[in-house]
Amino acid sequence: MQAPGKEGRPILVIQPRRHHHCADCDRSPLRELVLVGGSPLCLDCADLGHLVFLPRGDTALTRRARAASSLSAVVVRFNRRRRRYERQGVFVEEAALAAAEAACLADAEARARRRVRDAERRAAEDVRFTAALAAEILRLFPGCPPARARDIAEHASVRGSGRVGRSAAGRALDEAAVTAAVRASVRHLDTEYDALLMARVPHNRARARVAAAIDAVMSAWAAGRADVSPAEPTPRLPQGPPCTAPGEGGTAHPQARRRHTDAPST
Repeated sequence: MQAPGKEGRPILVIQPRRHHHCADCDRSPLRELVLVGGSPLCLDCADLGHLVFLPRGDTALTRRARAASSLSAVVVRFNRRRRRYERQGVFVEEAALAAAEAACLADAEARARRRVRDAERRAAEDVRFTAALAAEILRLFPGCPPARARDIAEHASVRGSGRVGRSAAGRALDEAAVTAAVRASVRHLDTEYDALLMARVPHNRARARVAAAIDAVMSAWAAGRADVSPAEPTPRLPQGPPCTAPGEGGTAHPQARRRHTDAPST
């Protein structure tokens, strides 16, 4: 076996969701297994039984333990919702883990200070970027209220959110990305889009129904006007009693009405 991180791919240990038995010693059920030639092996039969498990969570400790261990393995588990394998931790030699823990303890204070400095630096960067994004929104849409522009910028630029403000185009203040952030805000706050979603209208149909209202707001803002009076208001949700199935009272099925109308008079 090769030492992971030095040559080739890392050794993978799988935490299975179903019961498996070892193809060599017939041990079952296996909490962890290694696939060798398509057959599951327990850690002992795969010559990994002497390693200790280090859960994920401490990046510095994991990195140092793997670097000090001549043999290690990455532990993964399948996430059904995301449909992918995700890391759960690593198996490393016990001596390597002890050495890594000692090294982490020795410079724990320095790493803590570095984390504080990094957090402060990222916070300052976020403040500058949010201000720049708000300024770009006002440049493209001078009719947008300044407070609204700040709200849009703050919402779109939340770190780790995956929103348009955190994309590469958003960080570069690309016009299309900035416009997309404004459009998303108008869709949710200035139209009945959310109400349509609550009424179980498919999102693509809901977007089509509010498109005219969104365009009216954005056109007014782009022209420097804050007051918006859309020519075609967003269609209201249908009111009235819920639909009933044929034969359960209420309005008869259209085909039933047609058959009744077409029936010859006697």
